Amino acid sequence: MAKADPHRLKLSQLRALVAIADEGSFSDAALHLELSQSAVSHAIATLEEELGVMLLSRGRQGAVLTPVGEQITEEARQVLRSLYSLCHKAEDAKGLQTGEVRIAAFRSVATHILPEVIRQFRQQYPGVAIAIDEKSHHEMVENDLRQGRADVGFTYLPSRDEFDQWELLRDRYIVLLPPNSQPQPQPFRWEDLAAYPLILPPPDDGDRQHLDRLLHGWGQQLQPAYVVREDSTILSMVERGLGATVMAALAAEPIPAGLRVAELPQPLERVIGVIILREALLPPPVYAFLERLKAIWLQPKVAS
Repeated sequence: MAKADPHRLKLSQLRALVAIADEGSFSDAALHLELSQSAVSHAIATLEEELGVMLLSRGRQGAVLTPVGEQITEEARQVLRSLYSLCHKAEDAKGLQTGEVRIAAFRSVATHILPEVIRQFRQQYPGVAIAIDEKSHHEMVENDLRQGRADVGFTYLPSRDEFDQWELLRDRYIVLLPPNSQPQPQPFRWEDLAAYPLILPPPDDGDRQHLDRLLHGWGQQLQPAYVVREDSTILSMVERGLGATVMAALAAEPIPAGLRVAELPQPLERVIGVIILREALLPPPVYAFLERLKAIWLQPKVAS
């Protein structure tokens, strides 16, 4: 008996074998494959001839796999699954040649988190465009995703249940003091902070609102002497000795040389995460971007 030659086997034979195993008869398999029954019978006969073994027992109750037929059918299923996977990957690759990833984020994320992710992503997918829309409030980010104006958003966690969300990092709040300030105890006391004119963002700023909520939990409230929206302007004013500020560490980077950094009396932080609209049908470039982002930044714990 000649040795079975894998080069002589055909995918149509494997499809016929799996279809008969699933449908239970030659006639039902033929209907499933949209072939004639004689074509299915011929495929199985030639497959058995090539392999040199009987794969099916034909009887009144239909076609029943022999023991070796069961083993070969499972192998045939794996071959077909690999074939489908191959085609799926090819389709994904075609979808990644062009397209756009639309991102909504607040400034410190756009400045410190995204550049390296985009650099690596563009090296792999140079034909995909990246659009970043900077927002002054994290709720604006969520609304952009909700309205279909962005695919990926960066916000504070936890977010609403309508989003799939992953934690990227935890960003602590710090006190920034003028260069000429006296050394202070570490951590700061609330009364030490009250001794400085405070420079803070306006009440409608998303980060200011988040900080106020955290402080309220400790029974504290900050009264600013200056209200300034831009982080860079706040840092410049502190640098010139006009007062002190409380700012998220990532937003303060790079901290101007000479500024003194102190810790708050109680540790406060913002949890920064990435979100997508739950069950959204997003194009392949968005998922590729998320995979690159996760590879660089994602923490093991998934937010819920």
